[in-house]
Parts: sequence; C-alpha cells; structure tokens
Amino acid sequence: MGLAENAGMSTQPEPDKEQLSASLFEDLAAPSDEQVNQAQALARSKRSAGAVRLLQADRSQIEFRASDLESLLGEDHRARLVWGYVKSQDLSKLLAGVKARGAAPGRPAIDPRILFALWLYATLDGVGSGREVARLSQEHAAYRWICGGVQVNYHALNDFRVANGEFMDELLSDNVAALAAVGAITLERVAQDGMRVRASAGAASFRRQARLEEHLVEARELVQTLKTRVETDPGEASRRAKAARLRAAREREERIREALAQLPEVVEVKRRNGSKPEDARTSTTDADARVMKMGDGGFRPAYNVQFATACEEQVIVGMDVVNAGSDMAQLAPMVEQVEDRLGRAPDQWLVDGGFPAHAQIDAVAHKTDVYAPVPEPKKAKAGKDNDQDQGGKTLEVEPAVDKHAPRDSDSPAVAQWRERMATDEAKELYKDRAATAECVNAQARNRGLQRMPVRGLAKAKCVVLLYVLAHNLMRMVKLAPQLIGWGVQPCATVCAKGA
Repeated sequence: MGLAENAGMSTQPEPDKEQLSASLFEDLAAPSDEQVNQAQALARSKRSAGAVRLLQADRSQIEFRASDLESLLGEDHRARLVWGYVKSQDLSKLLAGVKARGAAPGRPAIDPRILFALWLYATLDGVGSGREVARLSQEHAAYRWICGGVQVNYHALNDFRVANGEFMDELLSDNVAALAAVGAITLERVAQDGMRVRASAGAASFRRQARLEEHLVEARELVQTLKTRVETDPGEASRRAKAARLRAAREREERIREALAQLPEVVEVKRRNGSKPEDARTSTTDADARVMKMGDGGFRPAYNVQFATACEEQVIVGMDVVNAGSDMAQLAPMVEQVEDRLGRAPDQWLVDGGFPAHAQIDAVAHKTDVYAPVPEPKKAKAGKDNDQDQGGKTLEVEPAVDKHAPRDSDSPAVAQWRERMATDEAKELYKDRAATAECVNAQARNRGLQRMPVRGLAKAKCVVLLYVLAHNLMRMVKLAPQLIGWGVQPCATVCAKGA
C-alpha cells in the first residue's frame, strides 16, 4: 500500500517553469518599454565593441636606459657606509704591492679598495663565495656601485682575501685602538668564547701514516706520468688540458706531504690525552683540520674560532683560529694578544668552564681577574649496595667538599679564583659572559660563518678576520661614527640596524 502511494506521488506532473517564475516575481513591476530598449541597445553595443584591448607584458624587448651608478643607491645605503670605512683606512700597504706603475708594461691593477670593500659588504650580506661576489658585481646594484664600472673576477677576489691576513690583523688593532682612544670602549670587562666551524674537508679524507705513504707514492707516479705526456704531446689543446691535470696532481701530492708533516703533532696530542698514537690520522684535503666535537654532538673536521669581546660595547678586541678541539689552552694567548693590541689587559676576563686550567689562570693572574665557573669536585666511588665494595667491606665516602674552598695544591692565583667565584658579585657579573660571547657567535653564524670556504689554518684566519672587521664596522657606526667619516646624521642609525 505504501509502495503504491509512493508510486502515485512520483507520477504527478511537475509544475510549469513559466507559471513558477510568474508566481515568484508577481510582486515586481513590469519593465517599461524604455528600459527594455536601453538594455537591448547596451547588449548590441557590447557585441559590436570587439575583443578587450590590454597592455600586456613583453619581457623580450630591449630597453636602453641612461642612468649613473650613483643614483642606484640611497644616501643611507650600507654599501656607502662600507666604502666610507674603506676610504678612511690606511691602505698604503696594499697599494705598495701593486706592480703596475708609470709607463711600465702591463695592465692596471684593480684598486685594492674595491676588492676590500666588496668582501666587507659581501660578509655583511652573508656571501662567502668569490664566484658569487663576482656574479653579484655584474647584477646587484650595491655591488655594481662599489665596483664603479671596474670588472672583477673571482680569481682576484679569492687571492685578495687569503693574501692580506697580516694587513687585516693590523687593521683590527688600529680600529680597536682608535675606539679606545675616543672612549668608545673602556676595556673593563672582556668575554672570550670558542666556536667550532666546519672545515672544508670530508671525514673520509683522514688517513693513517701507512695509507698516507701509499698515497704519496701513487701521487708521485701520477705526476711523473702526466709530466711526460705534456712534454711529448704535440697537440696544443690536449697539452693544455694535460697541463691542468698535472697541476691538480701536483697540488694533491703537496697536500699529502702536508698531511704527513702534520701527523707527528696529532700523535703527540693523542699521547697526551691517553689515546692510542697509532690511531692518529690527518686529512689529505686540509692537513690543518682536526676532528672536533660540534655543537650538535657529532664529530666532524673543523677549526676552533676564538673571539674576545668587550662586554659593554660588543666590540671584538681579539681573535684567533686554532686546530685544537679544546679551549683549555686558549686563555693566556688571547689575554696576551689583547694586551698587545691595546697596551693593557682588561680588568675582568670572563670565560666558560672549558677554559680555566690552573696553569692558564696562573699565567694571567698578574694581568686580569679570571671569572669562570669552578668545577664540582669528584665524588668517591661507592660499592654496589650501601656503599660496600664487592668484598662486603664498607667504603668510607668522603664528606661533601666545598668547591670554592682553597685546596692545599692550589697556587695563590687559583685559590683567589675559587674564593672570588663564591661571591654574589661574581655570580652577577658572570651573567655578562653569555650575553656577550653567545651574541657575537650567533651574529657570525648568521653572516655565513658555518663552514670555511678555504683550506688551511692561515687562510681560515683571513676569512675570520673579515668577519671580525665587518662586525666591528657595524659597532663603530653606533659607538663612534666619526671614525669612519660617517658623522652623526640619522642615516648612520639606519645603517647600523641589525648590527
């Protein structure tokens, strides 16, 4: 019965659409003849107007624009700040090395001020590749402005960066001395810290002595074979290619020789640390690199970059690059370096727990007061149950020892350091270490100091010196802009943002 009723309902005719529409709009007034004519005329005009005309993009067309480089950058652009700094420095040593002089043959050399300014600006920009800087000098407005129409190549850029370490080190001394002379830094308190920077070497490039000697023999044979082919091959094009392979083979042979020369030093370090000397290995890619424990807990080839920073002003007053994975022996050399740069050591020196070896504290006690956490004393080892050994005898556990109390074996300097760190004043003062050192390390990381773009300890130091000079340049803008010819105009504050 229900099915029949449903079937009957489904067979009812649907309402007429015209009737339904009339019932929906029956309350609306009918359009007038004038309105109908206007709507029909508008429709006819749209049909007769044709397709829509638009101004579309055509990126294949060639444009010629008359523009000078000076108008590319605003008055407060950072590139102008870098150039002003470079012009205000004494670069006579760089100019003294230029061979193109007078009517002597040879093409003119690239102005070293351009190369120096390019690297400083690239460092602030987080660019560490010479090829990338050369590309940007053709495409980026700021780099083009610094070049001023001079063409640069990555060979000249890379050679300049690694060949002027002594000049940049002297420039760092001049800069911090100038800041101290005008009272911009007081050198009351300095924080030192080390950061591990990945070396340009793979973990698989490390070899023991036996394998290094085998590789050296193979490299010598390859060099001799390629040398014979170059001398006997009459084809100029192929001779040029083989000469390039010969040069690469000679460089590899030299790197293996350096790795063998570095091996005794690694053996001695392992012997001092109680490790097996026969496990000593060096890299055939970068002989100066050492395997170090990184911040993430892994072990990779790296360098240990040391910064000493004035706490109040955040100015780096000392730097070094070493291939020792520990900071334990880096305190005294850095204090001596800062003293050489500024004529005196700071009043207070803040380091973390990896630095305070007793010998290091004794070495600098007459120069500065060391602030470092005192390590906890080692506890006596108890047995398995209730402080009993395996024989069942009860062990005598030493009572709690005050780590700040002087020991009988302490020197006067070490005893004073223990007592000093027990005071509330020292604990409050020590808070400046992390706020200073970690901030400087983070800024260097943000500017690209993640992995060394060069190989070798001396070249790595040149790279880090560029980071230090770039960092101190941005601090100068805030502390003493007159030293770089920037004045005290508001644009100095704009350029210093993010420093």
